[in-house]
Amino acid sequence: MKRPATDAVKRSRGGSLKSLLSGGDRRSIARSSAARDVVRAKPGRVAELASLTADADWLVSMRALDLLEKIAHDQPDLVQPFKRAFLGPLADSDKWEIRLQIVRALPLLQWTPDERTRVIEILRQNVEYPQTFVRAWALDSLATFAAGDRRLTRVVMGLLDDFEGSGSKALQARARNIRARLSRAGRTRASVLTDRGEQ
Repeated sequence: MKRPATDAVKRSRGGSLKSLLSGGDRRSIARSSAARDVVRAKPGRVAELASLTADADWLVSMRALDLLEKIAHDQPDLVQPFKRAFLGPLADSDKWEIRLQIVRALPLLQWTPDERTRVIEILRQNVEYPQTFVRAWALDSLATFAAGDRRLTRVVMGLLDDFEGSGSKALQARARNIRARLSRAGRTRASVLTDRGEQ
């Protein structure tokens, strides 16, 4: 059942999403919730949202990326046509908030082999980024891509060792969570192979 349209959505349907994503500082999300409701009501406006990732105002760009990532969690098909926004110049942004949105979003979308090469490059670069949140999410996403890829799994395991040996409690905790997730996935895969008689 569709959610009833809020007054903010009704007022914004004919206006720009940019107006909802503008203003405030880097700690503010402006009126991102209203923008999300607009796109939910009119999915065709995701193209407008994607175009705002290239806005000259980096705060607007960041909030547009944040909304695309949130939408990709629930409706990845809506964001899939605009996935290139996550691979371009924004991936090299000097703003950690933008990098964070990118590394979080990458595992939610489908990539061609050539695109996947760029995705892995972005994640490996950001594992070394100075900001802790970016590093933690980059490795988390890299671990997702490592499923079924032995070579990348070895890279991830080495990075987990580095995180666990770091002085950052946040990185240590994330490493433990990732390692536990990989262990569960490995046991599940082994169980499936056993059931199939492939071991």
